[in-house]
Amino acid sequence: MGASTRRVRLVLLFGGRSTEHAISCVSAGGVLRALDRSRYDVIPVGIDPEGRWVVLPEDSPVLTAVSADLPTVNAADGIEVTLTPDPTKPRLLVSDPSSPLRDLGTVDVVFPLLHGPFGEDGTIQGLLDMSGLPYVGSGVFASATAMDKQHMKRILAASGLPVGPYTVVRPGQTLSETERELLGLPVFVKPARGGSSIGISRVDAWADLDTAFKAARSSDPKVLVEAAIVGREIECGVLDRLDGSGPEASVPAEITVTSSAGFYDFEAKYVSDGARLDVPAQLPHELTERVRATATAAYEALDCAGLARVDMFVTPAGDIVLNEVNTMPGFTSTSMFPQVWAASGLDFAALTDRLVQLALRDGVGLR
Repeated sequence: MGASTRRVRLVLLFGGRSTEHAISCVSAGGVLRALDRSRYDVIPVGIDPEGRWVVLPEDSPVLTAVSADLPTVNAADGIEVTLTPDPTKPRLLVSDPSSPLRDLGTVDVVFPLLHGPFGEDGTIQGLLDMSGLPYVGSGVFASATAMDKQHMKRILAASGLPVGPYTVVRPGQTLSETERELLGLPVFVKPARGGSSIGISRVDAWADLDTAFKAARSSDPKVLVEAAIVGREIECGVLDRLDGSGPEASVPAEITVTSSAGFYDFEAKYVSDGARLDVPAQLPHELTERVRATATAAYEALDCAGLARVDMFVTPAGDIVLNEVNTMPGFTSTSMFPQVWAASGLDFAALTDRLVQLALRDGVGLR
């Protein structure tokens, strides 16, 4: 890149109104450190828990925290801004009338590192589409569908892909006797539209079901109840290729839970050493290739774009059962997505660069 070439102006968007606010902040710090600053002029924009957008300094504690610190964006620590809805002039405007700064200039691309509702669920994607801004990741439909596990499973099953037994419980409802017999014990109770294992409970006795519903409904009134799948927990990353020839899958990785929780909960993911991550997973070649093919098939079934992490189980018989598709996986130091791509030959810096280049290539509009 020549000295006269302007750097790409990139908004790194993080925080947000969901229960995954802190993980989003830590992910943003990881991406910020990985981006090539000779190519990208980065504007860190945090969204506080109430929804205010603020430009923060790069050395903000929110962006330098490690996972266990669980940081929070504070609007008082930055300059409050708004995104213009005019697609002919995509830019950030300073909201504070007393500030000498009024306009932060044109924005070229957005990296929306938002996890959960009000970000990863198609809402921010719709706003960016209206504003005429290219962004990293899937569009409105794929983001919304992958976030809602009920509809995600419906589409995967309709595409001929394997999903486990489940049911949905809405406010005022509980499991019927028929559903209990179908699912058996144990079951996993989780928010239908959440992530980072927040609000998830393993239920080994029906007497504990109401407590599990209460935990899940603290994040989402719609609750998913899934039958436990006996098998190895495998995750696989998917990326689009820059040459437009379709998605490719990373090497698979395996999660082995070692904590007393009995599943890969929030504590094991981000706070304690409650799980062992094997990257790559020790699987036979034929099974590895089936895992990778299933990951790309799920990605395409949901119309994903840019990236996704596909989670699945491999049973003792070698069958694959899809669990979830995550359209904006974590980018923390312990996150699986950057680890599987590093093991596939794409380090963190190259991974972030590829994601931004894909966003710039795809531009705005339908994807």
